[in-house]
Amino acid sequence: MSQSRSLSWLTVPTPLPSGPMHVAVTPLGVASAGYLEHLDELPRCTDESKIAAVTGRMADYLAGRRRELGLPIDWSLSSGPHRAVLQTLWRDVPYGRTITYGELAARSGVFEDVAEPGLAARTVGQMMAANPVALLVPCHRVVAADGIGGFGGGRVGIEVKRWLLTLEGVLEPTLDWNGPL
Repeated sequence: MSQSRSLSWLTVPTPLPSGPMHVAVTPLGVASAGYLEHLDELPRCTDESKIAAVTGRMADYLAGRRRELGLPIDWSLSSGPHRAVLQTLWRDVPYGRTITYGELAARSGVFEDVAEPGLAARTVGQMMAANPVALLVPCHRVVAADGIGGFGGGRVGIEVKRWLLTLEGVLEPTLDWNGPL
């Protein structure tokens, strides 16, 4: 059976502005995690140990009790340059730190032959929008050179990015902050 056919899904409650996250697991680990997906007719995860690990670690992270999720990642939904950029982000940008789109492009080594100014940074932005394992591979830590940058999901997506960066201490809490202190 291929990895894609062995995906099973669970819903994880979160305090994020987007609401619950939807997570797909395989025998290798978490293959997909998203903020705005719908699970209506997808196979549900029934493995209680996986459900407990994913929900518990995500709850602890989002409550500020852990800085690393520590969940295994199944990288099968990304490949080539996209996977290389995601793995660079996952490996090199820790909790409470950010990196610009351009810096991540350079650090990944994927864009060494790209001469057009800004193209590598824009491409990294598109790669972050297509990150199959959001939160586990912290695309919220990738910012524009002149500000917070974008985030998938429109206005709610930017609110999620701002919430996560506030949780990690990158941004100061605002008066409407509803996260852990």
